[in-house]
Order: sequence, then C-alpha cells, then structure tokens
Amino acid sequence: MGNGEGYGKVILFGEHFVVHGVPSIVSAIGDTTTCEVIRKQTPGWTLKDDRPATPGYKTEKLDQQKDSINRVLTAAGIDPTKTGINITFAGNLLAASGVGASAASCTALARALSDEFKLKLNDEKINEIAYEGEKGYHGTPSGIDNTAATYGGLIWFVKGSPNVMDRIKTKKPVEIVMGNTGKVADTKAAVAGVKERKDKFPGKYTMIFNEAGEVAGKARTAFEAGDMKEVGALMDRAHELLKLIEVSSNELDFLVSLAKSNGAWGAKMTGGGLGGYMVALTPGKKLQNTVAAAIEAEGFQVLKTTIGV
Repeated sequence: MGNGEGYGKVILFGEHFVVHGVPSIVSAIGDTTTCEVIRKQTPGWTLKDDRPATPGYKTEKLDQQKDSINRVLTAAGIDPTKTGINITFAGNLLAASGVGASAASCTALARALSDEFKLKLNDEKINEIAYEGEKGYHGTPSGIDNTAATYGGLIWFVKGSPNVMDRIKTKKPVEIVMGNTGKVADTKAAVAGVKERKDKFPGKYTMIFNEAGEVAGKARTAFEAGDMKEVGALMDRAHELLKLIEVSSNELDFLVSLAKSNGAWGAKMTGGGLGGYMVALTPGKKLQNTVAAAIEAEGFQVLKTTIGV
C-alpha cells in the first residue's frame, strides 16, 4: 500500500494573468487531499473517491479526472495494464472549484505511486508529474496549483521556461475565510475566454495585465513587511481587475461585498472564477468568525483556514 498527500491552495494574486506570464502569489492552506494506492490482481485501475465535495463537482469533473489519472500514471512510468491498482482519494479538502482540489489530488496520487512502487521521487519530480495530471483538468495549466499542492507555504510564481518559484517569508500565519458560491466552475472555459478576449482587445487587456503584475509585486513587498492592511487593499484592487477581464460572477461579487461590509481587510474571487470560491483576509480569530458567520447566514459554505503557514 502506498500513501500520499497534497495541499489545497488559495490564489491570492494573479489568477488568469499567471497563464500569460504575469507574476502570481499562491498560498497552500491547511486542508489536504490524501491518496491510497493498492496493487490488485487484475489489470487496469479502479477509483474510489471519498473526498467531501460541492454537489455535482465529482460528476461534472469525472471525465477530466479519468484523463488526469491516466496522465499521472504515464508521467510516473506506471503501466496499469501490467500492474493493476486501486486508487482511493480522501482527506478534508473539499472537492470544489477554486481550492486547488484537482492539483491536490494529482500531487497525492503521485506521492502514493512513488510510495507504493518505491520510485523515491523528490518534490521537484512529484511537482512535474502533478503538472502533467493537471493538464487533464485545465488544458494548459499555469503550474501554480500543483506547486502549492507539492511544496506548501506562500509562493511567488512566474510561468516561463523555466518557471520562477520563490518562497515568500511572512511574519506569521494569517487567518482567512473562503466562501464557496456552490457553483462548479469550468476553469478550462474561463481560461479560453480570457485568451479570446485578450486577442480581440489587445490594448485594453495589456493595460489590465500590466497593472495585475504591479499589484502582485506590491503585495509581495507588503507580505514580507507584514503589512496586512496593504495586502487587503491590494486584494480589493485585484478583484476589480478580475471583473474587468470578465471572470467574476454575481455570486462572487456578492460574497466579496458581504465580507468587506463585515470588516474583512480585503476580499476577492480566487481561482478560475465564474463560480468556485472567494477569499477574505480576516486577521485574528474574532474577525475570521464574524466574516464566516455573515457568509454562512446567507446560505453559503465557508472554509476557515490560514495562509503563510
């Protein structure tokens, strides 16, 4: 039996823009997906998915999940036609849009395969395999989700050849609240839509993309200085930029406004958009509980966790 684990994540700055080479900041969160791999007598692989999930998520993502698992197996050099395996996913990370659920499962599977087949893969190799798995879900993934799922911590990420990845040192972990719209988002469609509009309106989009890069740079400086008020203000601006490229939604905008009106230092959508999650910066347990209660009172699921761990 082989076991593996992958962190969930929250993108704090640069989602969508990161695909086009703009810097981004991502943090692992405390919730994880686990994977167990057991060899079986017959060829092929079976899947048991015991992750908690947003209603409809697993069904809608099933074809992408199968593609992803096959890609991970190929990248790890495992041929299930020769050695059959049973795969079980579990853990406390909600299978939902916006928390890096797919990357966490890819990383967990890669680690479990390494464990079961004694591949002795280091984090760099695990990350590469998880990235291949992410292609099943995202077409052309940025690489940011699997990087957070593999390494943990707070990460500055720039997509390129090679990718740039720096750890951002923070003064201490900070509380956040993530609000779930309950809508399963199609990240692949959202990414394709941005590319289409960027090609159609290059002038407008170049200005927006340039500002997104400036915001990410200022946020890194603020994190390193421990200036969470500034981080919050920059999160607010980041949300406005994401609205301009048409990847937010009415539900996301509602939750962002709700969090702000209840004292959040900053709030924005996170991840692919068009559904999924938003994130609010809520330093201190008291503020975190206040904002979480306000979101729950409106009938939305919340995740209370920390960044910068």
